[in-house]
Amino acid sequence: MDKLTTISAGLFMAADVCAIVSLAMPDWIVTSVGGETRLGLMWTCMTLYNRPQVCFTPELQPEWLIALICIFVGCICITTTIILLASSNWDRNVIPYARWVGFTAMVLFCLAAVIFPL
Repeated sequence: MDKLTTISAGLFMAADVCAIVSLAMPDWIVTSVGGETRLGLMWTCMTLYNRPQVCFTPELQPEWLIALICIFVGCICITTTIILLASSNWDRNVIPYARWVGFTAMVLFCLAAVIFPL
């Protein structure tokens, strides 16, 4: 692999890890009014007046559900891009496909970032 492909694969790997970790953490919206509440797409955790923390899977609004789907599909696209970039070592013809799949992943992540605050 040439230098640019290696750097691209590394950056896509970092984006994939960050997206997966952010989905696993309930720290998207944090408030400390009347206890501590942490909201996330996959988990919501509450600590009320020094009681033990309670975490549960939230019932998502349609906007948040669309953002979650965009992030999941974006993670799949990024993983596919990494695999295509790794396979470009043997077949250089897959690089344009890796570019388009990576571009699609970034569009999905941007769409999720725009939809999430709604």
